Amino acid sequence: MSDAKETSRQALLRRGFLLEYGTLGWNVIGIVVLAVAALAAKSVALAGFGLDSLVEIGASTVVIWELSGTGEDRRRRALRLIGVGFALLSGYLLVQSTWVLISGFRPHHAPLGIGWTALTAVVMFALAFGKARTGAALDNPVLRTEGRVTLIDGLLAVAVLLGLVLNALAGLWWADPAAGYVLVYYAAREAKEILGDH
Repeated sequence: MSDAKETSRQALLRRGFLLEYGTLGWNVIGIVVLAVAALAAKSVALAGFGLDSLVEIGASTVVIWELSGTGEDRRRRALRLIGVGFALLSGYLLVQSTWVLISGFRPHHAPLGIGWTALTAVVMFALAFGKARTGAALDNPVLRTEGRVTLIDGLLAVAVLLGLVLNALAGLWWADPAAGYVLVYYAAREAKEILGDH
């Protein structure tokens, strides 16, 4: 490998680490914000999104671990860990959203949740774009996969935001657990795709 290629690869690796550390930091703060917002509003969607942030923390940690070393075995294990996290999230949200709908539980308004999910959507879309480009340039399937996880995190933020806004503006209480089902679908799809391939 030429010096120029090695220098370029090192720069891409640094960018990959920065993107992952940025995601990690955002989600650590997010868990605290979402816990406060979910408890205040008694919102299953916000609680689920907080758990999704926990999975994203795990995924970022796995990618940082994978970027620190190479090898197909390490990549396979890294992807499997991300997939298992999504499978667990999907199962939890399915049970929780169903319970909320059956019981007819009405969540309160969540201004903090609305503000945080709107901001999170923007941040996650930007991070996902950076990870997709960097993962492709490095030809790193783990970084590319985690970039999809981050993109889904952004889409889920939009879904949760929509549920919160519908509840706040139109009193549609069922929009909150419905947003939880959106998270179930995406988490299950990601788990199936990741675990099916690896």
